Order: sequence, then structure tokens, then C-alpha cells
Amino acid sequence: MKTFTNQNPGTVDEAIELVRTAREDGHSVSFAGGGTDLLQLVKERVVNRSGQDVPDVLVNLKSLEGVDQVSFSSLGGVAIGGLTTLSNLANNPRILDDYKVLAEAAGQVGTPQIRNAGTLAGNVCQRPWCWYYRNGFPCYKAGGNECFSIAGENQLHAIFGGGPSFIVHPSDVAPALVALDATFNVAGPSGNRVISSSDFFVLPRDNVQHENVLSDDEFLISVDLPAPPNGLKSTYHKVMDRDAWTHALVSVAVVMEMDGDICSAVKIVLGGVAPEPWRVPSAEALLIGNVVTEELARSVGEAAVSGARPLAKNAYKIPLVRGVVARTVLALATSV
Repeated sequence: MKTFTNQNPGTVDEAIELVRTAREDGHSVSFAGGGTDLLQLVKERVVNRSGQDVPDVLVNLKSLEGVDQVSFSSLGGVAIGGLTTLSNLANNPRILDDYKVLAEAAGQVGTPQIRNAGTLAGNVCQRPWCWYYRNGFPCYKAGGNECFSIAGENQLHAIFGGGPSFIVHPSDVAPALVALDATFNVAGPSGNRVISSSDFFVLPRDNVQHENVLSDDEFLISVDLPAPPNGLKSTYHKVMDRDAWTHALVSVAVVMEMDGDICSAVKIVLGGVAPEPWRVPSAEALLIGNVVTEELARSVGEAAVSGARPLAKNAYKIPLVRGVVARTVLALATSV
């Protein structure tokens, strides 16, 4: 394995300066938080965002001060440090009360060991788990000019938003954050940026080698969530092909505002089916202003699969999405 330099900054400013110096010297940089995904990428010599299989410089973000905390404001919102572990998110009482969809999503990532080490930022920014990309094929994600899944093994690939690459976004927490209208705070040598969750992720048709708008020298510092309005309900449901330690075949994050029995606002975001968290506005529109009945929930599930374009071996995801959305919406709307 190629040797690399490990850097342990104590502050965000110091991390930014280390990145700037490394880039000026012509070195590639990778960031390590929990490190669970990065370690796998390096061990398998998978090409990363900067085009290298092993970085020249590794910036260890775990040494940063104050970016692993969950802070609630007096106005009701919350700031979540990017290095907050998934276990802490899943078990935080306030997150469970006010943002249940996020706690549930974090609690369904991998195994307890992975959740104890893995971080919010790492889960949001992890690279695709397509077997072609992870096994050294010269695909689009690795800088090549082909998506091998189109004519190959595509059981786990996208049915929405695909082309030219058909990867699915692997994050569990990302659909929850989009459904909650999160904003992402990003740091880098060119300055800090605040990016809405709806603008953070990108489709392959817009940037085939990246899954989000981060530059190679930027990292996610924290995530802000707005105060939950009265009547807010939320949940996350994930369907897997085994009991644990795997990604979603299909998942759904639902955030719903209720005025008595009436749905006054809703966001439905799918996971496991597209190269980014996939919102379904046509399904949401059916709910607003209505009492959620079993019949309406079925119609919402049907609307959620409108526009799906499966590949040869993943059409099973269409009835999965239809059923998961219908059941989840109905259960949430009628829950006490």
C-alpha cells in the first residue's frame, strides 16, 4: 500500500489550512471521521473523489473540537455536529421526540459496532456500494466511461434518476435529512458554505463522478434542523434483504404535519432507489388537505412509483416502493 501522511488538526481552521497546504503541494486529500467507509475504500484500492486509490494526506477530523455534539437552540431548532456518531443520534431523547425519522434512520445503519464508530457526515457522504465500483471496474464513478450495471447485475440499482450511472445513494440518514428540510454547513479552503439538503445531492446526469456538491477539499461540519412545528409526525421504514449490516433495497422517510385528522403538509423521500434521496411530490400532493384513509394511502403508494424506470433485474422495487409508502403513510397518519 502507498504510504500517506496522517494529519490531526485540533480546529476546523487548522484542518482547512492543512488541506490548502496539501493541495498547493499537489497532494490528494481524504477526510476521516468514523473511517468505516474510507478504510474499506483504501483496503480495496477503490478510486476516491480525487482520482486516487490511496490519498497522499489523510486529515483526521476526529481530532477536531466541538463537532461531535448535538445542540438545541432556545428557538427549538438543533445543530448536529458532523462527527456525531450514529449511535448518539439514534439514542438522543430529544432527537427521538422531535425528529423521530432521523433517530430511526440512524438506528438502522449497519450494526451496533458500525453505528458506534460511524458518523452523521460519513453516512451522508459515503461513496456508492455498487459492486462494479467497489471491485475495481473502470466505471463512471471510477473515472471510466461505462456503467456496467446496465447490461450486468443490476438487482440493487436505481429505478429513478439513473443515467449514465445507475448507482443508488447508500445513506439511511440522507432521506430523513431531506424530509426534515435540513441545511448543511460545509468548510473548505475557499470558505464556508450553507447548502440546503435539497441542493446538496446531485444526479449522475449533472456530475457522474460525484454524489454531492462538495469539492474534493471540502468537508461537512454540521447539519441544522428547523424547529419542529406543532402536529409534526415522522418515521423511517427500511426494507433489507437480510436482518442487519446491509443497505436498503427500498426505504422511505415520511415527515407529516397533522391538523387533527387532516394532513396539512408532508414530505416523502425514498432511499435505495435513486442516485440521490428521491422525493415524490406527486404522492405528497394527494395527502395535503385530506384525512388519510387506507384507500388514499394506496393511491399515494401508486403515485410514488410514477416515472420509475427499472433495469432488467430490479423491477421488484416498484411493488416494494408502492407497498412500503402506502403502509408507512397510513401508519404514521393514524398513530397516536
